[in-house]
Amino acid sequence: QVQLVESGGGLVQAGGSLRLSCAASGRTFGSYAMGWFRQAPGKEREFVAALNWRGGAEYYADSVKGRFTISKDNAKDTVHLQMNSLKPEDTAVYYCAAVNNPASFGISWYASQDRYDYWGQGTQVTVSS
Repeated sequence: QVQLVESGGGLVQAGGSLRLSCAASGRTFGSYAMGWFRQAPGKEREFVAALNWRGGAEYYADSVKGRFTISKDNAKDTVHLQMNSLKPEDTAVYYCAAVNNPASFGISWYASQDRYDYWGQGTQVTVSS
C-alpha cells in the first residue's frame, strides 16, 4: 500500500519561502509520477507541479512557474516543493499525489488529478500579506 505523508507547511509572510516534503512508502517509486496540488478555501483543487521520477521531467502551473521548484530525493523516496516569493493567493492546503507508470509526457496529463491513484492528507500553507 502506497502511503504519502506531507510536511513543511506553515505560516509565512508574503515574499517568504517554504519547503514542502512528501515522504513516499510502500513501493519503489522509480516508475512513478509525483504531483503537488492545492485547494484554497471555497475553490476547487488545482494542479501546482509534477515530476516524472524516472526521467526527471518537471511540470508547473503558470501561476507558480519561476517561483516553485519540484525535486526528488531518490535515497529517501521523497519529493520536495520549494516555494519562493510566496503570495497570499498561494494560501491553500497542499496535497502530494502519485501514480505509477505515467502514460504521457505532456503537462495536460500530469495536471489532471484524476490520473493520480494515491494522495496524502495535505499540509496547510498560509501566506499573510
